[in-house]
Amino acid sequence: MKAYLFELLGSSLGALSIQDIFLNFLIAVLLSVVIFVSYRLSHAGAVYSVSFNVTLVKITLITTLVMNVIGNNIALSLGMVGALSIIRYRTAIKDPRDSAYIFWCIAVGICCGVQEYLIAAIGSGFIFIFMMIFGAVKSNNRLLLIVRGSGNTEETVKGTVEKVFGKKARLCVVNAAEDSTEFIYELSRRDVENAEKKEENHITSIMMKLEGVKTVSLVDQNDEINQ
Repeated sequence: MKAYLFELLGSSLGALSIQDIFLNFLIAVLLSVVIFVSYRLSHAGAVYSVSFNVTLVKITLITTLVMNVIGNNIALSLGMVGALSIIRYRTAIKDPRDSAYIFWCIAVGICCGVQEYLIAAIGSGFIFIFMMIFGAVKSNNRLLLIVRGSGNTEETVKGTVEKVFGKKARLCVVNAAEDSTEFIYELSRRDVENAEKKEENHITSIMMKLEGVKTVSLVDQNDEINQ
């Protein structure tokens, strides 16, 4: 039994020829272009990152390379798992959709590495259509309206916010000091846009006109600040 296990671990089945390797990478490149186009179309706007999109192509090719090396060799696969387990990736994923694209690239690379081209092509086709349909669904980003003013501005600020946004503005934090007060409201981007159209002025300009208000900040989830 022990001899059989050593023989199984040491065996290398399904060695690839040069033609097979080139074909694997060719199919991987073609499908990575599909992923590239899908990411570009579904992330149109400020959230689109060219460097991340190019990285997706690289991930596909690197995964294909790894699978070409591993093949059906159990010993190599176990060694690769052990080697990758000591690596800690700390790159922050800003958009949850990016995680799906990373897994898509890895799956395509694995399929191309084991020469399952049909599965890679059909799967990528379905995922591409899915991403195009649901890629248009944007998250309703929450905005933070931060108003800082003197100590006697509480009623003025609250009254103005309620007048402009009604019950849609949620008061999250009130920081009070001896000579200053800070209010933090949570709003949706749509509510802010509708209010600005109604008032025909930017929300920060509206709040800055109030007596006693010193600074107004509008912060979104990307930490972009408009003052």
